[in-house]
Amino acid sequence: MSNALKILVYGYGNPGRQDDGLGIALSEAMERWARENKLKGIETDANYQLNIEDAARISEFNLVIFADATKEDIKDYAFTPLMPSPKIDFTMHSVSPAFILNLCREVYTAIPSAFLLHIKGYAWEFMQDMTPEAKRNLEEATGFLKNKILEYKH
Repeated sequence: MSNALKILVYGYGNPGRQDDGLGIALSEAMERWARENKLKGIETDANYQLNIEDAARISEFNLVIFADATKEDIKDYAFTPLMPSPKIDFTMHSVSPAFILNLCREVYTAIPSAFLLHIKGYAWEFMQDMTPEAKRNLEEATGFLKNKILEYKH
């Protein structure tokens, strides 16, 4: 791996279930921003859920931000550091980001700095459109993450 900082923004969720698509929408917004601003070293990925194979992907990066929708009682978004954990959490996503980070450490002897960006969602029905409140939270979270990434790159 080169000395250049490599950042991965990995959004996950189901865009066919209203606000559950917030993580993927954030990943897409960050990809457009990085491309439009010709920012090197920033990559994005998106999927319905995290899989154990993602450990190989994140092992290539210095910094990984996992983005997902949440029903948690937070204002608009929460950005928290992530530590590796061997605990398997069975949620609506197959494995947790902490478990993927642990696999990365155990299998690839790599531990990227990692954070979880939870974006507050409100509705989870089977339809495409996000709620206006979730869209506002997405804009807030996207602006925050852009600034955070620029801090890391400088």
